[in-house]
Amino acid sequence: MKITPSEYKILIVDDVPSNVLLLKVLLTNEKFNVVTASGGMQALELVEKERPDLILLDVMMPEINGFEVAQRLKQKEETAEIPIIFLTALNGSSDIVKGFQMGGNDFISKPFNKEELIIRITHQISLVAANRIILAQTEELQKTIMGRDKLYSVIAHDLRSPVGSIKMVLNMLILNLPADKIGDEMHDLLTIANQTTEDVFSLLDNLLKWTKSQIGRVNVVYQNLDLSQLAEGVVEIFTMVAATKKITIRTEIPDKLLAYGDTDMVKTIIRNLLSNAIKFSEEGSEVLLKVEEKEDCAVISVQDHGCGIDEESQKKLLHTDTHYSTFGTKNEEGSGLGLLLCLDFAKKNGGDLWFSSVKGEGSMFSFSVPLKQPDVAAE
Repeated sequence: MKITPSEYKILIVDDVPSNVLLLKVLLTNEKFNVVTASGGMQALELVEKERPDLILLDVMMPEINGFEVAQRLKQKEETAEIPIIFLTALNGSSDIVKGFQMGGNDFISKPFNKEELIIRITHQISLVAANRIILAQTEELQKTIMGRDKLYSVIAHDLRSPVGSIKMVLNMLILNLPADKIGDEMHDLLTIANQTTEDVFSLLDNLLKWTKSQIGRVNVVYQNLDLSQLAEGVVEIFTMVAATKKITIRTEIPDKLLAYGDTDMVKTIIRNLLSNAIKFSEEGSEVLLKVEEKEDCAVISVQDHGCGIDEESQKKLLHTDTHYSTFGTKNEEGSGLGLLLCLDFAKKNGGDLWFSSVKGEGSMFSFSVPLKQPDVAAE
C-alpha cells in the first residue's frame, strides 16, 4: 500500500540533542512531519497537543523513562492506539519483554541503521494508514446500513396503514358479495385482489418487524402465555385463507400448554409458518399444526403435503447471505423474509427453528419455546 509521508506526524522523544537532530533530519528527508521532545514529561504534553501518528521513544531518560511514558499513554483511551517504537541500547530479553508489556509495537537498537530505521517506521505508518482506511470504510458502511434500515422502516410503516385499509375493505366485499350476486368471474377477481392484498400486508408487516429487530428496536416482552389458546387463535384467522385453496387445517393441540416468551413474536412465527404451508400446498390437501411438550420446551410444528423443497434449495434457507424465495402452488410470491424473521424471533425467545422437507412430498417447519417458569414460593 502506497503512503504519503507528509500526511503523517511522528514524535521523536530523546534526551540527547544529537540523536534528536539526526532522527529529525532522516525523517524530514523522507517527507514525514516531525515534532520533537527532549524528555518524558514534554512528550506527554506534546502527545495531547499534536496527536502524532507514531512515537519514536527513547527508553533511558531522566525524570520518567520511556517505559513509564508508554504506560501512561496506553492508560488513556484517546492515546492508547498510537504506535510506539522504542529506541534503546538495552538488548536484554527482559527489557524487550517489558517494552512489549508496556505497549510497545517495535524496538530499534542504538546505534541504529538508517535503512532499518526507515523500514520499521514505514511499516508502522503503513499499519496506521490501513487502520484509517478500515475505520473510514466501517463508518461509511454503518451510514449505508442505517440509511437502508431507515428506508425499509419508512416504506413498511407508511405503506402498512393504507394497505391495511384496502385489506379490510376487500375482506368486507368478499363476505358480502357472494358469487351468485356478482358472477363467478367478478368474484374470482375479487378473491385474487383480496389474497394479493393479504400477501402485501403480511410482507410489509414482516419487513417492519425485521428492520426493527436488526436495528435493535424490538424489545422482547417475556411473559407466561398459553400456547394452545394462541395457536387456536391464529388457526381461526387462517381457516378462511386456506379455504380459498380448498385446504383443510387440522390441529393437534392440547387443552392447555403454558410457555414463556413474547406473545406477539410467537404469534408472528406461527402466522408465517401457516401462511407458507398454505402457499406451498396443493388444492384439496391438508396442513397440520401440532403443539406439544418435549423435554424442557414446547414445540410448535406446521406440516404440509405440498411441493416440498429440493436438497440444493434447502441449503439456502435460513441464511441471509443466500437469500432464497420461490413461488407458491398458485404462483403466490414469496420474499424469503418471513422465515428469517421466524428464526430471529425464535432465537430471541430462547428457542430455535428447524425444518425437514422432501421434494414432491411436503415440508415440516418447527420451532421451540421455553416452557413456563415454575412459580417460586414467596419466602
